[in-house]
Amino acid sequence: MINRFCSGDIVRHFKRETLSDDERKTNKYLYEIVGVATHSETREPMMIYKALYDDGGLFARPLEMFLSEVDHEKYPDVKQKYRFELVNE
Repeated sequence: MINRFCSGDIVRHFKRETLSDDERKTNKYLYEIVGVATHSETREPMMIYKALYDDGGLFARPLEMFLSEVDHEKYPDVKQKYRFELVNE
């Protein structure tokens, strides 16, 4: 599995597509990549990322899940291919 993100990259979650035009003017569903950590017990790689909205919370998600494609059966109207993608705005 190849991590396509670097520390400091700004990414968007696919649910950003579901926001209204006014909501898209905010940073909702935008995150800054902190880096990849290793789970201390399972040794699983975890992506660490920081929300750029609300309280700026810090999150951890299994790297494999972070890099996965959107489930287009569950979300058929989403155009974004991957769960998280680089922001090109």
